[in-house]
Formats: sequence, structure tokens, C-alpha cells
Amino acid sequence: MIFGIISVAVHIVLGAGLGAAAGGTIGLLVGAVAGLLIGAPFGWAVASAGTYAADAKGIVLFVVDHTWSLLNTLAGALYLTLHLVFGHQLDRAVSQASGRVNLVEGVSPRYATTIGTVCAGSSPGIQRHEDVHVLQARLLGPLYLPLVALNFALFTIAPVWLLWHDHSNAPINRFTRYFEIGVYPHVWNEAIAYRVQGTPPR
Repeated sequence: MIFGIISVAVHIVLGAGLGAAAGGTIGLLVGAVAGLLIGAPFGWAVASAGTYAADAKGIVLFVVDHTWSLLNTLAGALYLTLHLVFGHQLDRAVSQASGRVNLVEGVSPRYATTIGTVCAGSSPGIQRHEDVHVLQARLLGPLYLPLVALNFALFTIAPVWLLWHDHSNAPINRFTRYFEIGVYPHVWNEAIAYRVQGTPPR
């Protein structure tokens, strides 16, 4: 419960601080409300599922997620909120003491997606892959999402991955496959995660 309460407070303070910097007193109030709207569902999920174990490891993970990796946690909290709005369910059993929030449903039945510490649509066969993304975010902190976005953009406009892509088993023969089979699995964070677990889409 305490982790959930602190998490909500951190989101409110962050929202208020950003709002105040952007627009004075009114910005502070708007930012605080925005922080509450995004942070409350995340705090509820953390408390409800017992995401962080009440031991040294759980405390360290919580502190990292709410300091160095706070940008990723904020993005994950927003992602979680959107899932809950669409009626998706928290997977309490899988989330418990895992250091992440799992949702039963994903964006697509074909893929699991992890943003920050929020993992949607995973299964035992791909959970280690998704956990790599959680670790990447914790290690790189505020650099993680920009580096992923930058690599995705670069590989979209300059497809150097074509030099090492498996053309025979995963041909790029449609526009959608350029992104799904080409760009996506070659971006650095996915390439690393697929080496740990899973098979890139073909």
C-alpha cells in the first residue's frame, strides 16, 4: 500500500513542478491534476498487485523507477491508464513482487508491449523478453525512450538493417512488413530482447 501512495504523490509532484515551470500557479494546478489522473491508476495497480516486494530489492526497484527512470514510469503510467479506460484487466498474480505491472490484454493479440514498468499482453513464453525492456529502461533512465525513438526513426529512413536482414525467411514484400518485419525487430532494444527470448516476427 505504501508504495502505491508514494507513487501517486511522486506523479502529482512531478506534474505540479512541470506545470509550474510552464505556466505559473495555474500551470501548477493543472499539472498536479494531470499527475493525479495518471498517477492514481498506477499507484492503485502497484498497491493492488503488490508489484514491489517489501524487501531490499523491491525498495531499490521502486526508488529507481521513481527517480532515475521516472520518465519511463510516467510513460508506463499513462499507458496503463489508457488500458484501464478500455476495460483491460490487471494481472495481479503475475505482477506480484515482480517489479512490473502486468495487464492481461495487450494492444494487439499478436504482440506484448512494455512501456516503463507496464507490460500488456505478455505470456510466459515472452515474459523474459518483456523484462529485458523493463531492465533497459531502468539502466538508461531518461535516455531510454528517446534512444528507442531515434533508432526507429533512423532505421525507417535509412534501412541499414537490410544489410544483415534474413531476406529468405522474412521477405520484405509489403509496405506493412517493412515496419513489422524489418524496422521493428532490428531496433536496438528489440534486437537485444529477442536474443534473450522469443523469435522475431516473420
